[in-house]
Amino acid sequence: MSRHARQYDYCLVLRLGYFGDEMLEGVEMAQATSEERLADYERRYRELAAQLAEIGLISSGSVTHRYTRCATPGCRCHDDPPRPHGPYYQWTAKVNGKTVTRRLSEHEAKLYQEWIANDRRMRRLITQMRQVAAKAGELKINQAATT
Repeated sequence: MSRHARQYDYCLVLRLGYFGDEMLEGVEMAQATSEERLADYERRYRELAAQLAEIGLISSGSVTHRYTRCATPGCRCHDDPPRPHGPYYQWTAKVNGKTVTRRLSEHEAKLYQEWIANDRRMRRLITQMRQVAAKAGELKINQAATT
């Protein structure tokens, strides 16, 4: 049982006298509360779905920028202090089970960083949607079992 569900159950005990499967008083109030919770879960699910629809392009992987040193002995990258060549931007991701790396321009790197952030946001939203759907589904199953 999640922390949120335990807190909700604790509030029900204090406000309504509800504990577990037993009602100490107020059967109708608990039913209304269950319906209100279900409506809240459905409202939250719709909010998350709306946020999901607003996400732009997505991409997996990561973007790094690197500085390198060459093999030329008199080059500035060997000075004291060294001034390495770069930055060189790279996108790396798994594609069909293989690691793919691609060099990017600075503009492309910014685009990929935005797309990767969108992908991470999408994954967080879907995780939240699954959690809300599980809670709502549990309530619906419990309502069906009591009717």
